[in-house]
Amino acid sequence: MFEKLFLLVKNNAGTAVIDNPAIPAKYHDAVINEASSSIIEVLKGQMEMGKMKDLVSFFRFSSAHNSSLVASIVNKFANKLNNFYGIEPAAALSTAKSLITPVMAQMVKESKNEKNKDFGLSNLLSKLTGGQRDMSGLVNQMMIA
Repeated sequence: MFEKLFLLVKNNAGTAVIDNPAIPAKYHDAVINEASSSIIEVLKGQMEMGKMKDLVSFFRFSSAHNSSLVASIVNKFANKLNNFYGIEPAAALSTAKSLITPVMAQMVKESKNEKNKDFGLSNLLSKLTGGQRDMSGLVNQMMIA
């Protein structure tokens, strides 16, 4: 699942990363990894803070453009761009928004696709727990609520 997330980010990285003069070519793959890890870190953090219901709601009803969850991911990624790659804060924030927002919108769309088990919400949340728990029962219960 995490490999699929990396590919999803990579497929959306054209304008935001690959064609961005602020990001040297030698850092493209690393920056794509940073974007993927920012998504995973924030989603996992939400679960660890007991915000599972908020996560399920995000994937059920999301408007990725106006979400505090997406804003958290954007900020985490922008901070990494600034701190690790020396990209100016305004450029880092712009880059993060232009990459993370469409990726999260696509993740939400893919999570609703019955044929795509990789981004199915139960599978996604189970992977975020390290595969230690099957989350399908809990997610199904929350989907009804």
